[in-house]
Amino acid sequence: MTATIEQRVTELEIKLTFVEHTVRALADADADQSLRMAALERTLRDLRRELASLRLAQADDPHGEPPPPHY
Repeated sequence: MTATIEQRVTELEIKLTFVEHTVRALADADADQSLRMAALERTLRDLRRELASLRLAQADDPHGEPPPPHY
């Protein structure tokens, strides 16, 4: 191989190393985001259930609330 081809191969190997590092970093970030998204979805589901439960509890006893101020 000539010096120019060897230099080009070396440059490509260096670039490939950076690309591999970037791909690993992106894969790690994607995995982290997936975990965070799953946690947020669980929290949202729990909050929705709690809200529904509170709404049902509030709707069960209409006499528990005081009358509006205009009465």
